[in-house]
Amino acid sequence: MSNQITIRSDRETDYVFQYKGKDVTLKAGGILSIADGLDEVVLPTCAMKIVKNLIVIKNDVK
Repeated sequence: MSNQITIRSDRETDYVFQYKGKDVTLKAGGILSIADGLDEVVLPTCAMKIVKNLIVIKNDVK
């Protein structure tokens, strides 16, 4: 079974999260895949939708 996770941004601004202790920037409207799942991922608080192995990043929570 694959642990691959896809993260998609529906934001108008870039989204910065941490992967293996380093900052990663997901560009506005961008998509990226992480092969080894969420074990090494830290996602800052924001509205998001999770559908199976897809995480859709929305706007910041106010």
